[in-house]
Amino acid sequence: MGIHTFSSRDFTRDVSAAKRAALDGPVFITDRGRPAYALLKIDDYYRMAGQSGPSLLELMDGIPGGESIYFEPPRLTLQIQAASLD
Repeated sequence: MGIHTFSSRDFTRDVSAAKRAALDGPVFITDRGRPAYALLKIDDYYRMAGQSGPSLLELMDGIPGGESIYFEPPRLTLQIQAASLD
């Protein structure tokens, strides 16, 4: 895991580069040479905060107007047969 540093000016010019760098580890964004902000992947933040990320169900529950959507998936039935090794 690496730590990367971007000045505020460099961060503003190339946010995509900072996001790519954050895949490798935290990115510190400096203001007048001093660390002012940190950019992390959301999974890293949740791990540091001792939380798990939101589940798919929680995300779907957050969709405005989504409470009126009915979704009942069919049950999956599997029939497993022994393999023939002849």
